[in-house]
Amino acid sequence: MDNPFGYEPIEEIKEALRNNEPAEAAAKIQEYLDQQNKIPLHIGITGESGSGKSSFVNAFRGIDNRDERAAPTGCVETTSEVTPYHHPNYPNVTLWDLPGIGTTNFPADKYLEHVGFEKFDFFIIISDTRFRENDVKLAQEIQKMRKKFYFVRSKIDNDLRNEERCQREFNAERTLAQIRENCIQGLQKQGVEAPQVFLVSSFDLHLYDFHLLEETLERELPAHKRNALLLAMPTVSQEIINKKKEALQAKIKYLACLSALIASVPVPGLSVAIDLTSLANAVIEYQVTFGLDSGSLQKLALSARVPVDDLKAVMTSPLAGKEITKELIIKLVSLSVSGAALMAADEGSRYIPMFGIPAAMALSFASTYNSLNTFLNMLADDAQRVFKKALGLNTSV
Repeated sequence: MDNPFGYEPIEEIKEALRNNEPAEAAAKIQEYLDQQNKIPLHIGITGESGSGKSSFVNAFRGIDNRDERAAPTGCVETTSEVTPYHHPNYPNVTLWDLPGIGTTNFPADKYLEHVGFEKFDFFIIISDTRFRENDVKLAQEIQKMRKKFYFVRSKIDNDLRNEERCQREFNAERTLAQIRENCIQGLQKQGVEAPQVFLVSSFDLHLYDFHLLEETLERELPAHKRNALLLAMPTVSQEIINKKKEALQAKIKYLACLSALIASVPVPGLSVAIDLTSLANAVIEYQVTFGLDSGSLQKLALSARVPVDDLKAVMTSPLAGKEITKELIIKLVSLSVSGAALMAADEGSRYIPMFGIPAAMALSFASTYNSLNTFLNMLADDAQRVFKKALGLNTSV
């Protein structure tokens, strides 16, 4: 198979179950889930010196420029060599801060060879003014290599502030349209056909065109790479929250199947213990993916200039902003009559002659499936409320 990560092992699991090999089926599910967290995505960030490459790398990774893990930023070129920066929560996603092409001794075609173009899934070419000859040459060489590239016009917040000072009748939308059109026309004059240009501020990703860039990348990436991008993507729109929820929801059936297969092992307490660990790990992933852990909320409060307590105040689930432990999961499942009943029935039913194991498997599947869907819905709703509060919108979901 060309792509070991880009398929769902449904038929293989069914075949193992038909052959009465639950351990083999469980192994297939676990292998698939593990692989989903290892799908590599390599993004090359390039452009001329001082264009804002490093700030973009940090913003995409949800890291403040002052963080010790941040790519160094400054008014002059700070990147002298190809430097990888892994996403803090999804280390399979790597943004590569590349030296500005204008700062190397390599022409465009040799530059790509120098930075190792073959490892990148796509390139983002950044400029804080107009795109210049070096940018165009680089784009044309990338195109020859049959790789995707996108133009990002950075520091748009600075441009709008400057224009507002200079114009009597300032109109932000008109100014943005003019900047975008000037970039497109300039690139076309230099021989770039149908250039894709996105206006971005690394300090305000929820504004301007970053969400359009995300939609374009998601649309044009191979299917098996899309979730890697989506889960690592900053939460800058309600649509991204919904897409993240769908991606996380797709894994629930596998976790529930794994729970059912473990329930087939007649060891007292084993199924419940593993289920609680699985639930806790899944909820931690949901919390981090939606940016509802304590660290992410602090960063959002800082960037949105909103007190973190105001963000926490709009959250209604008992999961958001909390440390996720087995004890918390037990408490929440116990509060749910159906969840507690299912887990108790699961543990007791396995000892019923003939029908015990199948019944335990069915109940374990239902308990895990229902609990994870409930927790995911809670956190997705909270993510929408927090996002709206950060933007000063009505927070009712």
